[in-house]
Amino acid sequence: MVAPEETVSVSEKTGHTIRILEEYCKGCTICVEVCPTDVLKMERVGTRWQGSVAVTVDADACIACMLCELQCPDFAIIIERGQKKKAKAPAA
Repeated sequence: MVAPEETVSVSEKTGHTIRILEEYCKGCTICVEVCPTDVLKMERVGTRWQGSVAVTVDADACIACMLCELQCPDFAIIIERGQKKKAKAPAA
Protein backbone atom coordinates (compact mmCIF):
# COMPACT_ATOMS: atom_id res chain seq x y z
CA MET A 1 0.00 0.00 0.00
CA VAL A 2 1.35 3.43 -0.95
CA ALA A 3 1.28 6.19 1.67
CA PRO A 4 -0.78 9.24 0.67
CA GLU A 5 1.06 12.40 -0.38
CA GLU A 6 1.24 14.88 2.47
CA THR A 7 2.45 18.36 3.24
CA VAL A 8 4.06 18.97 6.59
CA SER A 9 4.39 22.34 8.34
CA VAL A 10 6.10 22.83 11.69
CA SER A 11 5.75 25.86 13.94
CA GLU A 12 9.11 27.35 14.84
CA LYS A 13 7.59 28.86 18.01
CA THR A 14 5.85 25.83 19.49
CA GLY A 15 7.00 22.82 17.50
CA HIS A 16 3.40 21.89 16.58
CA THR A 17 3.29 19.84 13.38
CA ILE A 18 0.46 20.11 10.86
CA ARG A 19 0.17 17.24 8.37
CA ILE A 20 -2.28 17.50 5.49
CA LEU A 21 -2.88 14.29 3.56
CA GLU A 22 -3.64 15.83 0.19
CA GLU A 23 -5.14 12.71 -1.38
CA TYR A 24 -7.73 12.48 1.40
CA CYS A 25 -8.71 16.18 1.34
CA LYS A 26 -11.89 16.73 -0.68
CA GLY A 27 -11.87 20.52 -0.33
CA CYS A 28 -14.91 20.81 1.93
CA THR A 29 -13.51 23.90 3.82
CA ILE A 30 -14.62 22.67 7.26
CA CYS A 31 -11.06 22.90 8.62
CA VAL A 32 -10.69 26.49 7.44
CA GLU A 33 -14.04 27.46 8.97
CA VAL A 34 -13.36 25.96 12.43
CA CYS A 35 -9.76 27.18 12.85
CA PRO A 36 -9.80 29.97 15.47
CA THR A 37 -6.39 31.35 14.40
CA ASP A 38 -6.63 31.24 10.58
CA VAL A 39 -3.83 28.71 10.15
CA LEU A 40 -5.37 27.08 7.07
CA LYS A 41 -6.80 28.20 3.75
CA MET A 42 -8.04 26.46 0.63
CA GLU A 43 -5.84 26.52 -2.44
CA ARG A 44 -7.12 25.78 -5.92
CA VAL A 45 -5.46 22.87 -7.63
CA GLY A 46 -6.48 22.51 -11.26
CA THR A 47 -5.64 18.82 -11.58
CA ARG A 48 -7.81 17.70 -8.66
CA TRP A 49 -11.41 16.68 -9.20
CA GLN A 50 -12.29 18.41 -5.91
CA GLY A 51 -10.86 21.70 -7.16
CA SER A 52 -9.07 22.72 -3.95
CA VAL A 53 -7.06 21.39 -1.05
CA ALA A 54 -6.31 22.67 2.46
CA VAL A 55 -2.91 24.28 2.95
CA THR A 56 -1.10 25.76 5.94
CA VAL A 57 -0.55 29.51 5.71
CA ASP A 58 0.72 30.30 9.23
CA ALA A 59 2.04 27.34 11.23
CA ASP A 60 3.25 29.65 14.01
CA ALA A 61 -0.35 30.73 14.67
CA CYS A 62 -1.39 27.11 15.40
CA ILE A 63 -2.43 26.58 19.02
CA ALA A 64 -2.92 22.82 18.55
CA CYS A 65 -6.60 23.01 19.52
CA MET A 66 -7.10 20.12 17.08
CA LEU A 67 -10.47 21.41 15.85
CA CYS A 68 -9.41 20.96 12.23
CA GLU A 69 -8.33 17.36 12.82
CA LEU A 70 -11.43 16.49 14.83
CA GLN A 71 -13.87 18.05 12.36
CA CYS A 72 -12.28 16.74 9.14
CA PRO A 73 -14.70 14.13 7.77
CA ASP A 74 -11.94 12.44 5.74
CA PHE A 75 -9.13 12.28 8.33
CA ALA A 76 -6.96 14.44 6.05
CA ILE A 77 -5.37 16.52 8.84
CA ILE A 78 -3.12 15.33 11.64
CA ILE A 79 -1.91 17.68 14.38
CA GLU A 80 1.02 16.73 16.59
CA ARG A 81 1.63 18.90 19.62
CA GLY A 82 5.17 20.14 20.01
CA GLN A 83 7.05 21.11 23.10
CA LYS A 84 6.95 24.82 23.83
CA LYS A 85 10.41 26.28 23.70
CA LYS A 86 11.26 27.81 27.05
CA ALA A 87 13.38 30.91 27.20
CA LYS A 88 16.60 30.40 29.09
CA ALA A 89 16.99 32.40 32.28
CA PRO A 90 19.78 34.95 32.11
CA ALA A 91 23.02 33.81 33.71
CA ALA A 92 23.61 35.35 37.12
